[in-house]
Amino acid sequence: MAEVVRMPKMSDTMTEGVIAKWHKKVGDRVNSGDLVAEIETDKATMDFESYQEGTLLYIGPKEGEAVAIDAVIAVLGEEGEDYKALLDGDAAPAAKAEEPSKEEAPKEEKAEESAPAGEQVSAEDLGVTVITMPLLSDTMTEGVIAQWNFKVGDSIKSDDAIADVETDKATMEVTAYAEGTLLYVGVEAGQAAKVNDIIAIVGPAGTDVTPLLNQKPAAKAEVKSEEKKADAPAETSAAPEAAISTSSDSRVKASPLAKKIAKEKGIDLSQVKGSAEGGRIVKKDVENFTPSAAPAAAASAPAKAAETEAKTVSLPQYIGEERFTEKPVNQMRKTIARRLSESLFTAPHFYLNVSIDMDNAIAARAQINEVAPVKVSFNDIVIKAVAIALKQHPAVNSSWLGDKIRYNEHTNIGVAIAVEDGLLVPVVRFADGKSLSHISAEVKDFAQKAKAKKLQPADWEGSTFTVSNLGMFGIDEFTSIINSPDGAILSVGAIQQIPVVKNGAVVPGNVMKLSLGCDHRVVDGATGAQFLQTLKGLLEAPIRLLA
Repeated sequence: MAEVVRMPKMSDTMTEGVIAKWHKKVGDRVNSGDLVAEIETDKATMDFESYQEGTLLYIGPKEGEAVAIDAVIAVLGEEGEDYKALLDGDAAPAAKAEEPSKEEAPKEEKAEESAPAGEQVSAEDLGVTVITMPLLSDTMTEGVIAQWNFKVGDSIKSDDAIADVETDKATMEVTAYAEGTLLYVGVEAGQAAKVNDIIAIVGPAGTDVTPLLNQKPAAKAEVKSEEKKADAPAETSAAPEAAISTSSDSRVKASPLAKKIAKEKGIDLSQVKGSAEGGRIVKKDVENFTPSAAPAAAASAPAKAAETEAKTVSLPQYIGEERFTEKPVNQMRKTIARRLSESLFTAPHFYLNVSIDMDNAIAARAQINEVAPVKVSFNDIVIKAVAIALKQHPAVNSSWLGDKIRYNEHTNIGVAIAVEDGLLVPVVRFADGKSLSHISAEVKDFAQKAKAKKLQPADWEGSTFTVSNLGMFGIDEFTSIINSPDGAILSVGAIQQIPVVKNGAVVPGNVMKLSLGCDHRVVDGATGAQFLQTLKGLLEAPIRLLA
């Protein structure tokens, strides 16, 4: 009787295999243990030996084609046997799995339908207001309900903040914008909801909102049927693996062909080391086995054991405990991972480095802070210098928009601020026109809001260039990933006291290293170098910042 041959799972991470080469063709006789094909997995190219016998009646995938695990790749049987029913039958379960969902959908629809004459029910029909998860930032895709301020049955006013929502950047309030009774809460505290998903319903007390929530049963039935389809292959493929592991626990793991060769050559398989997955012995392991190596190894074993024992006797034993903590990824970290991955793998980055003599900047800052209403930091001086330099080099103050490049005439400088959960980049707008004291006060205010999670979308949107400073942590030099859609980012290191050469003599100096990360789609090497040259001149002669 004909039997199907399926794509085996040859590694723990394998989801599909590529037929690298067929060693048999249709019409060939196949014995148990014969090498039928070579299969390229996600880790290696491995031999596929048959566990069945018969004539090869059918080959599905061609060489070079990928096939999912458990899919039919061949059929074995008696010569001339009709196998087409097997191929049709393989597709039948999927078709049958779809039938219940088609039959169940009308039943569910009939059971859950409560609107007159089967019409769709809207919020207006019931006189209620549906509150959905709002889009609270430009990068938000879902929000987590941090806290509900009301419970079902409570009276709500239009300006009430019914819940606190944790976005990817801050925890913000959701306002009801409706009056009435809280009839329904769709998401519990601590759970996430996608943007525009229903999170609550407000309306007249006693209103039945069930028809509104259940008006799309067809979609639910479709989801259920898809879940059934997804579960079926897992159950099917689990059985063979369980059978294999059960039968192989009590004997040496070896392929039929390897056993046959070992028997002919009189080789004890317990002495052969398997190279296949799980230590399984295959044909090449038996053929490459050298029996003479076994006695030598056995003879040297006592000596090695004694030597090992002598070495370990004098060593103290230390018993440790492996421990770890896992925490769910919060919304901010999810967005940081997604945005920075998109930037790094989409924008072709290159970096330019320059050293700045900070002697004059140190002296200028000391004089400024004697009269300034707010203490000015070196980072404030860098932000101001960057804004002025961008005015002279608009190509660096640009963004890639796919089919066009935007050259920004305004200078909105994003300032990277580290917080407990990640990184936020509030924006100092029109920085070129603001005084150092103004910039300093604004950055300090942003830092306080960021740590308290009080920043609003208007605070972090619209940057044209970003400054990231790790100098306060003693980092000498580093590179940053561009904050998309900006065309460049400046990494600022610490001011170091090192020997420098001035007027032919080695003297103490204060040097700060800058690294400019550029998107090569909008900024060329020479353009970035000219920008750094201008920036270097401004920082080494900071009096020009006040002109």
